[in-house]
Amino acid sequence: MAQAALDSCREKNFQVTVAVVDRMGVPQVVLRDRFAGAHTPESATRKAATAVSFRSDTLTLADNTSSDSAHSGARFIDGILMLGGGVPVTAAGSVVAGIGVAGAPSSSDDHACAQAGIAAVTAQLELAE
Repeated sequence: MAQAALDSCREKNFQVTVAVVDRMGVPQVVLRDRFAGAHTPESATRKAATAVSFRSDTLTLADNTSSDSAHSGARFIDGILMLGGGVPVTAAGSVVAGIGVAGAPSSSDDHACAQAGIAAVTAQLELAE
């Protein structure tokens, strides 16, 4: 999953970091492209952990926790990163992992690469159901 997400970004000439966390938000894999920014490993890990914790993708969470939202306080929780690029991974109706991508030109690009990573393992996830 992580390699597929990284490859998806590479096809678009994006230098990124991809992190996969388990259902508790503990990092399992971190892959960083050679020229991805120094901040991207932490950002990708935090995005993945946020997606698992909130059971929602961080692109949606970023919109739902904007400064004028009643939920904006969630942005101040330690370790949380409300920027697009984090997506929960589900199997058999449960969140089993999270994937985070950081370093593409936009949050939407990060999100698309994360989704590509999940798509690459969808068949294996469906077998878990």
